[in-house]
Amino acid sequence: MTADADRAWMERALVLAERGRGWTSPNPSVGAVIVSPHGIVVGQGTTEPPGGRHAEIVALDEAGDAAAGATLYVTLEPCAHHGRTGPCAVRIADAGVARVVAATTDPNPLVAGQGFAYLRAHGVEVVEGVEEIDARRQLAPFFTWITAHRPFVIVKAAISADGFVGRPGERVKLTGEVADRYFHRQRAEVDAIAVGAGTVLADDPELTARGAYRARPLARLIVDWRGRVRASARVFSTLAAGPVIMVVSRDTAAAHPDYVDALTSRGAIVETFPTRALSPVLERLAARDVVLLLVEGGPALQRALAGERLVDRVQWIRTPLVLGTGIPLAPTGLPDPRDARTTRLGDDELVEFDVHWTD
Repeated sequence: MTADADRAWMERALVLAERGRGWTSPNPSVGAVIVSPHGIVVGQGTTEPPGGRHAEIVALDEAGDAAAGATLYVTLEPCAHHGRTGPCAVRIADAGVARVVAATTDPNPLVAGQGFAYLRAHGVEVVEGVEEIDARRQLAPFFTWITAHRPFVIVKAAISADGFVGRPGERVKLTGEVADRYFHRQRAEVDAIAVGAGTVLADDPELTARGAYRARPLARLIVDWRGRVRASARVFSTLAAGPVIMVVSRDTAAAHPDYVDALTSRGAIVETFPTRALSPVLERLAARDVVLLLVEGGPALQRALAGERLVDRVQWIRTPLVLGTGIPLAPTGLPDPRDARTTRLGDDELVEFDVHWTD
């Protein structure tokens, strides 16, 4: 195969990996394509939900005997250890695959080059780094969860044409129907949504994915250090959609045990912390297999995350609505955006960029 052909087949594998978005967490969604020496696809696959087959095994099962002598394109290094499933590298070598082209190495210490080493030791040619930039961006949440021991954090804010994100104590709808559908689909793909107490007090949101199918429970995190959110909030009536986790200061919980009892009686999970540092909160979320966290509001919570350098991606939705007065989009402390991507969503415009922190 030529380098151009390798890139083209890897692009197909990346498309297959996208099909698993929102289905495979905490495992990464991986795509695999098996191509015969004559350039014919004999097998392909996407990672199945946890406990199911990895993408390579789906493709091998489809290819059968035709995998012998073929090239396997895969967006992440095949595993070589026993987890919920057997090691993919062993199955690949046993199937007689002649060549493996992978986009990137798996940072998981249980893999981390061992899959490639096993394949090479068993006579399989291995090519690494094809379409690696696109693959690493696609796999960024999993990589962050593995290496930083916290979720990958997306902060999202809708902004009026005159630079406001809302009005104090008032529910203000800024985005149109097209953007709303887009972001409800995003809610269906993430592991958890986070908001601050102010957002709950102003909007009383349900924080559910409406109009979009979600395969797994959706965790909702409310950061409420002072214990201001009442047990009557609507979000506590949506526990069928997933758990609601209340983050409260240890001092607040100790001073108001009746408040904690009221929340737990509604089914909330109350997590207490000695300080307002958010890094320990994210670490505890990661231990709950939260890989991808969407922070929808409000500005204070988002600024606090930026202050601890815990923001990985930003989504600004620019809307044509003019508020005249309200809560301004305050400085976030984020570095200047690089490589921003713009998407039109009806009358609104989504500007999205990854955050590159520098020392």
